[in-house]
This record gives sequence, structure tokens and C-alpha cells, in this order.
Amino acid sequence: MAKRLFDILCAGLGLLLLLPLLILLALWIKWDSPGPVMFRQERVGRFGRPFYIHKFRSMRVDNAGLQITVGEDPRITRSGRLLRAAKLDELPQLWDVLRGAMSLVGPRPEVPRYVALYTPEQRELVLSLRPGITDTASIEYRDESRLLAQSTEPERTYVEVIMPAKLAYACRYVQERSFWGDVGLILKTLRAIARK
Repeated sequence: MAKRLFDILCAGLGLLLLLPLLILLALWIKWDSPGPVMFRQERVGRFGRPFYIHKFRSMRVDNAGLQITVGEDPRITRSGRLLRAAKLDELPQLWDVLRGAMSLVGPRPEVPRYVALYTPEQRELVLSLRPGITDTASIEYRDESRLLAQSTEPERTYVEVIMPAKLAYACRYVQERSFWGDVGLILKTLRAIARK
């Protein structure tokens, strides 16, 4: 209950304070490339329920291909490069937190095709909580697309190397989570973004 109240207060305040920035970013995205400002994608949420995550669009509309981003992905727009580098594309997820689909801190939500690869134990543990905007894996794998660019088979590398490591972080978070641990992860995320 305390976690949900914290989420509502922070997400609501964040959306209010960041409203001018959100409007400017939306205008920039619209000016930079044709297409909608927002990107919606189905992810798997708490208890395995599907939901739509919201992000600022950082790719061209005709972005068919892998569901992972690899290196200097040609699908990424000019504005999208900066949005991704500064994690500004994630700001609309504050709305997802406010509406109860996500939390500020928690395991990052995956697309259904990758969740289908979880073991039953991983599904039960990781999907027992609301997915989060940030977690330890998000910090440790900030340069995930660069790592994938070094692979001759990026999707295989994601599924066999990166995803298991991220799942290990997610399982540990579920087992050891605490209010102050969440606060610490939020501060670490802000520091990582500031350093970038």
C-alpha cells in the first residue's frame, strides 16, 4: 500500500512539474519525423496481464523488424537518439504508473514473445509485482544496444545472455525489495542519466 501511494504521489507530481518539458518534446518529435508522438506496445504486466506501455516515439513509423534495438539502429530518428540517450522517451510511463499498470521501481516489462521463454518459477516470481520504469537491470544494461551490436546474432544473444541476467536481477529484486531500496534505485537511475 505504501509503495502504491509513493508511486501515485511521485508520478502525479512528476507529470505536473514536467508538463512544459513533455509538451516541448512532443512538438520536437512531431517536427522531426512524420507519425504519432507516442509509441504504444503490448507488454506483460502483473499476474501475466497484458497492458500497453507508453513511450515517446523514437523510431520511424515503418520500424518493422527486431523487438530489440541494436547499436546505431537505422530505425531511430534524430530526436530519438537524444531521447533514448537521456531516457526521456520513458517519461510517458509516469502515466502508466499513475493508472496502476506500472510502478516507479520494479522488473522491466517484456513483450509476450520473450515472457513465453520464462520458466514457470520466473513467471510466478517476476510477474507477482507491477513492472517498473527502472530497476537494477535497467542501470546495469544501459548500453544494451551497444552490446547487442557486437553480436553476429543479436536476438540470440539477448535471449541466451542478456535476458537471463536481467531476470536474475528481477528475481533478486522481488525477494529483497524494500521502500528504501526503491528510493536508492531511483537515485542511482537519476545519477546514471546525469552521467550519460
